[in-house]
Amino acid sequence: VGRRKTQVKGSDPKTCVWSNIESMKFRKFGKTGWEVSALGFGCMRLPTSDGGFSSPNVDEPQAIEIIRLGIDLGINYVDTAYPYHMGKSEKVLGKALAGGYRDRVKLVTKSPLFLLKDATDFDRFLAEQMERLRIEHIDLYLLHGLGASRWEKIKELDVLASAEAAIRDGRIGRLGFSFHDDTAAFKTIVDGYDGWAGCLIQHNYMDIENQAGTEGLRYATAAGLPVAIMEPLLGGTLAHPPAEAQAVFDEAQRDWTPAEWALQWLWDQPEVSLVLSGMGSAEQVEANVRAAGESGVGLLTADDHAVIDRAREAFRARMPVPCTRCGYCLPCPNGVNIPSNIEMYNDSVMYCNSDRQRLLYSMRLSADERASECAACGECEEKCPQDIAICEWMPKIHEALGGD
Repeated sequence: VGRRKTQVKGSDPKTCVWSNIESMKFRKFGKTGWEVSALGFGCMRLPTSDGGFSSPNVDEPQAIEIIRLGIDLGINYVDTAYPYHMGKSEKVLGKALAGGYRDRVKLVTKSPLFLLKDATDFDRFLAEQMERLRIEHIDLYLLHGLGASRWEKIKELDVLASAEAAIRDGRIGRLGFSFHDDTAAFKTIVDGYDGWAGCLIQHNYMDIENQAGTEGLRYATAAGLPVAIMEPLLGGTLAHPPAEAQAVFDEAQRDWTPAEWALQWLWDQPEVSLVLSGMGSAEQVEANVRAAGESGVGLLTADDHAVIDRAREAFRARMPVPCTRCGYCLPCPNGVNIPSNIEMYNDSVMYCNSDRQRLLYSMRLSADERASECAACGECEEKCPQDIAICEWMPKIHEALGGD
């Protein structure tokens, strides 16, 4: 497909930026019959007036402008959720989709499972979200952040029956789920319901064995389930790698940025239906659309894959604690989730991004699971095959990720 000059619709010709943009590529989205853009617009990182990550102070004019820019450049899949930007994401997206833009996209949002207390809550939150979005129909509604414990919760509250009722009356078109847990839990959820129309997993070249992993990606595809990808750049950390990893890309034959390497690695895989990106500026939108237009299954050569492998090893060489997540240290008598604490600390060092890991430490670990609860009993150290001084690391980890 050749390049084309593209101008933002409705923009002032005197101030608009003309760019050579590759025509968007599209992929089949499972059995839905949809042809979705290779790049989807994730609305968790909209531009904010205070610069805060997912802050409620969304810069609405700029956010609306870049969402519409993405759609004008071929993006036809937009994704948000109830808690993004503390509720402002859905409201801003609803405004952005006015004026005919709603008809040009598949709209995806998510049920806030963490807030559901009884069987009536599913419908209550769905109604609130539809009001925020100013719509009467959601194309794909995801159960947000499923894992082993939340899977049991939705069965207890009979959430699937409520969702099926919403499909019958037209409030939602199809049902799917987003996921944060391990591969075993992912397979259980994929197999646990015949009505899934899609799923959203965290995946990138550093997470091949983390969460659903490459194994889960292929498992879902084999089951006929389309897979959308979140965190392709790990919250932007893969776009700005440390010097050791940057040197690997600098020596490569491809003239790609680190972000392009990460995105093209995903698009190279036939199991990937689309890649979501949280874009906060027109420049990011144009760069990612251009990359999507140049993408394709099987694009990467053996040499390209070797570059990715070397970059991955350059990251991993920075890992301070040699934990393999074997789990032999568990259960901790005090309930500390030792592998997760170590993983978050390792990630903060590997990716030079302590702010992101501090946020995850507070969000994904309960107070009882955090490193601060370590009593230094030593039981875990007796079981650790890597001979890690866990009791010495736990206070350091809490100071780095949870300290004031």
